[in-house]
Amino acid sequence: MSNLDRQAALSVCGGRGFVVAEPVRELLTPRHVRLGESTEVRRLLPNLGRRMVGAWAFVDHYGPDDIADEPGMQVPPHPHMGLQTVSWLHDGEVLHRDSVGSLRTIRPRELGLMTSGRAISHSEESPKSHARLLHGAQLWVALPSAHRHVEPHFQHHTDLPTVTAPGLTATLILGELDGATSPGTAYTPIVGADLALTAGAEARLPLDPDFEYAVLSMSGRAEVDGVPVQPGSMLYLGCGRSELPLRADSDAGFMLLGGEPFEEEIVMWWNFIGRSHEEIEEARRAWMETSRFGEVHGYDGARLAAPALPPGPLKPRGRVR
Repeated sequence: MSNLDRQAALSVCGGRGFVVAEPVRELLTPRHVRLGESTEVRRLLPNLGRRMVGAWAFVDHYGPDDIADEPGMQVPPHPHMGLQTVSWLHDGEVLHRDSVGSLRTIRPRELGLMTSGRAISHSEESPKSHARLLHGAQLWVALPSAHRHVEPHFQHHTDLPTVTAPGLTATLILGELDGATSPGTAYTPIVGADLALTAGAEARLPLDPDFEYAVLSMSGRAEVDGVPVQPGSMLYLGCGRSELPLRADSDAGFMLLGGEPFEEEIVMWWNFIGRSHEEIEEARRAWMETSRFGEVHGYDGARLAAPALPPGPLKPRGRVR
């Protein structure tokens, strides 16, 4: 998924200086951003209040949108570096193409995991014949320095492990949860899980107290640690938790995101994650000169041009504003 904001800001985040070491209940409200021709997303990370949760550095929630008479998602070829993209759907399907030759249709509760490493480009679109509804989330994971120049690759996993309790099914997207391990490749201690609760359910989900966590509400009416969370909003939970109380008033869906606080400071601009302004500047130049990021074959349309860089580098501000 691309960041299509034409006024993309340069931000430096990461480091442990602003990690909340104890449990908190910090409700994050989204920023609404147009994505392509007919999709509007709710951007939860980076947020005015918080930029990262573990290695999770970017979270968009979209839908459910009725696209029966619309083209649906149409994101032209664009570049990435220094990160992984995680595509997660509740409704609809997304056709993924990339510059290493991948061509996959991602469907609900299947993991589409693209590791950009040193450089990749890709496109995402609703197939010409597509379902009526489109609903999902797109997320980025920052790669640590030891792995941020790995060879780019794409993984598609259709059979993911689950953790169950009365009224709760947790599908493991990335990392580990309650003894289950995702087949997706992770480069930092991390967890991502899709939580489905039935109406009236009360459950306690085991957590790692060394991780920081947040919960993204996807659908339904429910409470997370006693806090009502509306669809399209995110509750940041801090660290120091060994379990998470959940209660559903109706059938409800969430995404649990967590991980060890990311120690390195990163510079994130447009669709790149690097370590300096100069590195981002070089990546932008390479994309505009059609070098390094490869070519996406088969997409019917022009690739995205990069926005202009800001007049000067942003000073490090840590994980929060």
